[in-house]
Amino acid sequence: MLKEITVLIKKELTLEWRQKYALNGILLYVVSAVFITYLSVGAKQGNLSVPTWNALYWIIILFSAVNAVAKSFVQEHQGRQLYYYMIASPEAIILSKIIYNSLLTLVLALLGYLVFSIILGNPVQDQGMFLLNLVLGALGFSACLTMVSGIASKASNNATLMAILSFPVIIPILLMAISISKNAIDGLDPSVSVDKLISLLAINAIVSVTAYILFPYLWRS
Repeated sequence: MLKEITVLIKKELTLEWRQKYALNGILLYVVSAVFITYLSVGAKQGNLSVPTWNALYWIIILFSAVNAVAKSFVQEHQGRQLYYYMIASPEAIILSKIIYNSLLTLVLALLGYLVFSIILGNPVQDQGMFLLNLVLGALGFSACLTMVSGIASKASNNATLMAILSFPVIIPILLMAISISKNAIDGLDPSVSVDKLISLLAINAIVSVTAYILFPYLWRS
């Protein structure tokens, strides 16, 4: 399975490299969203509060993740899916998708953090806690959206279905990530955020294990 996962991740990277317009479009979205925020919410005059900075950052990262991950199964036509069905196990397929999308979302999150820091300033006092939370948040978004993308692809790519199914899981992950980030920005002792980090890690584990167990039944259909 490890070999299958490695090959499938390389395939995803190759396709992404050939279709640079998709990645470039997502990167443009992140940069433009931050710049519009700079012009429209008073950041130019220095009126952007820390809670607003925190909330805007995670909202932009969430929508960037949705745009990046939503195409996971949508771009795979039926002929290609049948080919994957014959050469790889469904467990390897879903794990490779989650790993690749996690890496992509993490890159977007780090880029967003860099752009935010340059344009809107960086109020974060505990960088280590913030970056750890960023990794867990990216993993949670990717695992949830990848599984829901697979379900939506079996339902004629119903975008409404994807939004409805992902909402109950995405919102707790988003609220938890915002709360931990607020503690990191305020420079609170890391022990204050331990319980929330464990909860966020538990949500990620539950979503990933659920996708691993249930995806084979979805893939056979």
